[in-house]
Amino acid sequence: MIRVGTCGFCEGRSKYFRDFDAVEVQQTFYRILQEKTLERWRKEAPEGFIFAMKAFQGVTHPPNSPTWRRSNVRPSKNVGLLRPNSDVLHFWRLTLKEAELLGARFILIQLPKSFKENEESFANAERFFEMIDRGNFEIAVELRGWSEKGVKRFVRAFDVIDVTDPLVRIPLHRGETNYYWLHGRYENGRIIYRHSYSDEELQKIRERVLGWNRNESFVFFNNTEMCQDAKRFKAIIGKG
Repeated sequence: MIRVGTCGFCEGRSKYFRDFDAVEVQQTFYRILQEKTLERWRKEAPEGFIFAMKAFQGVTHPPNSPTWRRSNVRPSKNVGLLRPNSDVLHFWRLTLKEAELLGARFILIQLPKSFKENEESFANAERFFEMIDRGNFEIAVELRGWSEKGVKRFVRAFDVIDVTDPLVRIPLHRGETNYYWLHGRYENGRIIYRHSYSDEELQKIRERVLGWNRNESFVFFNNTEMCQDAKRFKAIIGKG
């Protein structure tokens, strides 16, 4: 099964729930949301709709990250990078509570480039995953700037889903569910979000997603034309 959605509601929620069957909630990364907001979204969603949500940035991003400018929380010097301390674990527990209120299936841990591919990061992650409660959620992780060897070691050691772009590489985790992000095009290592996928690109994505599919695959668009491109991709998948 292939499910398609966008990173954030790309249109009004009622219309989105008619057009798509999954969404990755972005707001939970930047801010701590009100319980009533998450409960309302859960109630509005049709039966069978899948929520994924990003873990709050206090779990992943250090206090000097520019992403904190959009937050309703003032970070301490100890936040981020999966450091197994009281502040990071506090924000994980808040993330877990929000995922429960939302009825999410996935929690996405998006790690910044400052989470370097080294033994310190791996040791922090090891302690973090030993200490946290995962609840009943599937954990997906994006590692930016890591080698394929490092990604493979990480996702298999901690039994998490490897989040990747299907135009870049094959997923390296062991599980039966694949999770893809489509941000746009890449130039000199930079993501160019202002991009509309061509028909040829969407066909190539389809071929790879179907070819690598084990049980389920989730494809989330996050480019400037994400709503239109996700609908086009759904149509291409439907024709297959």
